[in-house]
Amino acid sequence: MVNFSKKQDNKMLRFSITMLTAFIGALVFTALHTPIPWLLGPMAAVLIGTRFGKIQYYWPTSIRNTGLIIVGYSIGLSFTKEALMQITAKLPSMLIMTVILVCFCAGIAWVVSKLTGVDYPTVLTGSIPGGLSQMIIFAEEMKGIDITTVTFLQVARLMMIIFFVPFLIFGPLFKNTAIEPTSDLVVKTIHTSEPLFSTIVLFAVICVLCAFLAKKYKFPTPYLLGPILGTAIAGISGFHGPALTPPILDVSQFMIGGYIGLLLKPEKLEHKAKIITLALLSGLLMIIGSVGLGLLLVHYYDITPSTSLLSLAPGGMDQMGILAHEVHADLSMVTGYQLFRLFFIYFAVPPLLRLFFKVGNRKTRKAA
Repeated sequence: MVNFSKKQDNKMLRFSITMLTAFIGALVFTALHTPIPWLLGPMAAVLIGTRFGKIQYYWPTSIRNTGLIIVGYSIGLSFTKEALMQITAKLPSMLIMTVILVCFCAGIAWVVSKLTGVDYPTVLTGSIPGGLSQMIIFAEEMKGIDITTVTFLQVARLMMIIFFVPFLIFGPLFKNTAIEPTSDLVVKTIHTSEPLFSTIVLFAVICVLCAFLAKKYKFPTPYLLGPILGTAIAGISGFHGPALTPPILDVSQFMIGGYIGLLLKPEKLEHKAKIITLALLSGLLMIIGSVGLGLLLVHYYDITPSTSLLSLAPGGMDQMGILAHEVHADLSMVTGYQLFRLFFIYFAVPPLLRLFFKVGNRKTRKAA
């Protein structure tokens, strides 16, 4: 009993130090005005702490799962009837553009794999656009995939998109010639006749229940996908949940960021110089590919170049939505395309990757 108590005290001390380190990282990244500071800040701080600190850091999986449930609820809120109508109306072009973009990224991953010598499944998982947390958690679930390399490739892509796309949008090539009427699909607080507290409690129960059901039926990243599905179904049925405030979303990112920081093992990253160079080059090629697809979309639909680029940019839906609002792009189209790709990556890509990796492993065994 005494030993168990000491063990618990030791875990609490390690977790407290880890959480303090992560919090300092979040504050530093916020002060530096970096993108998604409450995700990247804790990741960087915990990574540095584990590398140079003498204490073994600890972050409970339950904390990460709670963060994923909150993020899943927030994403699910975006799936409104209006967004569903937008997706349905342009479903063929959304599917074609999304598949082309994913295939383009798969091709880049193959080239990077050949040039670096890193196995293709790892590079491919790190190159799938628009699913940072999803792909990192997926990499953790799959055997033989290097989580550190996947995380590095995903973060490098995200950072390049967030920094470069705004310059493109405000530049001469994608500048709007006219202001389009926008249909605002950005998540906002919905006023309902139900008391706020009881609505929050009800949606919390729905999200937790759906998370456990998704885990039971072996969904990929169940603590994220379960709440997304539950919240989306409730929203489409006409029962709307309250939008989350930025501080709550920051806390959810903090919960995930600290956990991911512990997964990173930079000392295990092979061919560092090559991978860093090629990660930046692959991110640049993804942006160029998005620009090319965006220009095709301009000819197919009567939309502005900024709307097309933001619809296809392989970044986060929230950042693209903010940019769309700033440049008066069509928010309904941007959100529709980003949502479709988000759900395509969450639902279609992990099973396809699993199947692809299984087939690849069988061929390797037969060859051996």
